[in-house]
Amino acid sequence: MIGEMPRVRRVAVAAWGGAAVSWELSTPGRLAPSLATCAAFLLLATGCAVHIRRLLLAELRRSQEIAGAAQRALLRPLPGRMDGLTLAAAQLSASRGAAVGGDLYEAVSTGYGVRVVIGDVRGHGLPALGAAAAVLGAFREAAYDEPSLGGVLLRMERALGRHVRDRSRSEHPAACPVEPQSPAAEEFVTVLLLQIGADGSLLALNCGHPWPYLLHPPQTERRCVRVVDGGETLPPLGVVPMPDGLWPAECGKLRPGDTLFLHTDGAADARDADGRFFPLERVLAADAALTPARLVAGVHAALLRHTGGRLADDVALLVLRDDRP
Repeated sequence: MIGEMPRVRRVAVAAWGGAAVSWELSTPGRLAPSLATCAAFLLLATGCAVHIRRLLLAELRRSQEIAGAAQRALLRPLPGRMDGLTLAAAQLSASRGAAVGGDLYEAVSTGYGVRVVIGDVRGHGLPALGAAAAVLGAFREAAYDEPSLGGVLLRMERALGRHVRDRSRSEHPAACPVEPQSPAAEEFVTVLLLQIGADGSLLALNCGHPWPYLLHPPQTERRCVRVVDGGETLPPLGVVPMPDGLWPAECGKLRPGDTLFLHTDGAADARDADGRFFPLERVLAADAALTPARLVAGVHAALLRHTGGRLADDVALLVLRDDRP
């Protein structure tokens, strides 16, 4: 809408000026005064156009500053180090002009270990921000309080449910006072919860999200890149109620020098102009020796090259490397 306003006002100013010039020049016997009057009209129109343009640019800058502050509050920059782990993350939005979208991530240091979440809200871009904010807010509170990952997940599920119900009622207040049928009622979030213990032990609860990659140092005899497989996944949050007594899967250990690469499905499902999927595992194998920040930057650049800068879905990347002795 903001992009259309300057065009409409330019057309209006041009039409007004053209009409004034035509009227003046069509008056017989007044060529010199008409030319002076036309020049005055044109100067006035130019001044109005410049003033309107400055006002619109100032309004656009204020809107961008407000949006940027809100987006930074949602996806806070992660610290470079946390309990001996080196971290790096990035988010790419498929919506033009948006710095964040429906993908979410966070890592916090707790008394139970480093707890990490990465998720993907159904849909992408700005409309998915509400659900992402609800889920992230619940994780940031529950990660410190809940002894088990299952308890953290249930708190996140309840927060998403409240958000969906509130949004549904606000969109369709007359349809049903309790649970209206609306597009918001179909909102769900894929989530991967991880807990990294002080000894490197990995516990995971996966709700329909891609499993992370485990990268070993190239000089070891182990396979350089493999998928962390924790078995069957749970349904995404918001699809069906989660059962009580959830037990996380034991996914081995993160040993010194090992790197965890977490991502949303926007990375694995990205396609080029010929429909070929992004070769994520091959890119990771080539960059396995890089630092987390360089690894994120390398995958980011490779994604943009592969898709020609036209992402079909939001992408979130989160890398953790065990640098503990």
